[in-house]
Amino acid sequence: MKLNPSVIQADHLPDTAHLRPKACALLLGVSIATFWRLVSSGKLKTHKLTERTTTVRAGDLRAFMAGKVDG
Repeated sequence: MKLNPSVIQADHLPDTAHLRPKACALLLGVSIATFWRLVSSGKLKTHKLTERTTTVRAGDLRAFMAGKVDG
């Protein structure tokens, strides 16, 4: 399986970098369905870049992974 470069270099991305849902799911070690459940429950914040492009900021993902977000 070919990994997305953003997944490979996630530790080096600035907090303002945008990651796609699939990359976030891989980094979290969850399925894409579980990723969307986290979003729906408000535990993970997403941003709409365009009508069809949803992302998560690297800093928000890091905070979630560190357990620093309410939820």
